[in-house]
Amino acid sequence: MKRAKRTEGLLALIRDGKPMTLGQQLRLTVRLSVPTVIAQLSSIVMQYIDAAMVGSLGAEASAAIGLVSTTTWLFSGLCMAAATGFSVQVAHKIGAGDRQEARKVLRQSLAATLLFSLLLAALGTAISGALPDWLGGDPSIRRDASLYFLLFSLFLPALQLNFLAGGMLRCSGNMQVPSLAGVAMCVLDVVFNFFLIFPSREWAVGGCAFTLPGAGLGVGGAALGTAAAEAVIAGILVWYFWTRSDQLKLTEEQGRFRPQAAILKKAFRIGVPMGIEHIVICGAQIMTTVIVAPLGVFAIAANSFAITAESLCYMPGYGIAEAATTLVGQSIGAGRRRLTRSFARITVFMGMGVMGVMGILMYLSAPQIIGLMTPVEEIRQLGVMALRIEAFAEPMFAASIVAYGVFVGAASTLVPCLMNFFSIWAVRLSLAALLAPSLGLKGVWIAMCVELCFRGMIFLVHLKRERWMKKE
Repeated sequence: MKRAKRTEGLLALIRDGKPMTLGQQLRLTVRLSVPTVIAQLSSIVMQYIDAAMVGSLGAEASAAIGLVSTTTWLFSGLCMAAATGFSVQVAHKIGAGDRQEARKVLRQSLAATLLFSLLLAALGTAISGALPDWLGGDPSIRRDASLYFLLFSLFLPALQLNFLAGGMLRCSGNMQVPSLAGVAMCVLDVVFNFFLIFPSREWAVGGCAFTLPGAGLGVGGAALGTAAAEAVIAGILVWYFWTRSDQLKLTEEQGRFRPQAAILKKAFRIGVPMGIEHIVICGAQIMTTVIVAPLGVFAIAANSFAITAESLCYMPGYGIAEAATTLVGQSIGAGRRRLTRSFARITVFMGMGVMGVMGILMYLSAPQIIGLMTPVEEIRQLGVMALRIEAFAEPMFAASIVAYGVFVGAASTLVPCLMNFFSIWAVRLSLAALLAPSLGLKGVWIAMCVELCFRGMIFLVHLKRERWMKKE
């Protein structure tokens, strides 16, 4: 409680236009970053657990989820973009000291994003049957892949609400509650998966045997377990901001939930480039899956496991990026250009340092990380190779991740979208298509490493030029 009050006191310095020392800026950045990093890491732990539980079912079950994983990221990214289009507006309003307008945006965002997620869920349901075939998946994994994506799509409104509620709280300066909710979601995911993935089985503890119930749903159980955990946490987060949040509480005043044109226009201007950016990145990941798919089931599974394992390195960067969005958003709203520049540089360099260290750890512990996910030796060897290549790109990957969070906080998302498009499609996919036939999965990951370094460089140049810095 005292820590939360100290953090709120530092945030108040931004809104009140009071000077901040470098030490205060660093403390505020760390206090906002640590909870978000914990939340991101808990999300990764959840993915690791999912991968390990499904991996115990065999290579085909892992490959089924790996085949559609890039498409699930695409749909998740679109939900995230829709939520961010409104939450950044809330950060600006709170930075300007206008809580009433912030709550107005929040109410209207609930209706707008719910409608969007329902439309997205309908689209996902419609394509779920044909998607594995479109991606070139082996016939042996198509049924499970289709089922997984269908269940994921049906629960998209819950995922959307989770993103919106967490994003609103973070942009208001409350990092602790979404962080704790992320940890709780990880625990719930383990519990739900434990009973949904595996069939009933006999356990013996201390000489006593007993039967553990289980649904035995396999891949479908993994999708249901994760979706159920997301739905529970979304409900908790909505209850919190609706009744408890000092900045966002909706119980004390009446207002319209029907979106107004001005708020929707700003949400579109912020969210649409972000949505396009997610389409660009995930479309490239889907194309990468198409490139990897002919390399065989082992390559598909190893690629999926390596991507999940690498997220242990880059999710701290995303956590710091969320803090950057809040700090830059509130500074922009308060009209404080110098403070905006300072927070941008602090967060970017902090992200590069943290992910650089994580890259070293990932290189050294790659065999153990992949070994936790699968018992299949062929998959392990390929996964370790991929992680050790990618470790070299982590600092520059951090530069692009956190700088993007800075640009989002400033509501400047179009140019970063175009930069991502060029970098991924012109550099990564071209190199991957060129190297995969001769080097296999190794060539795909070399291409990824080169592209991430290039992307980080151009994001740092754009950050330095400061054309993104403007007051909404």
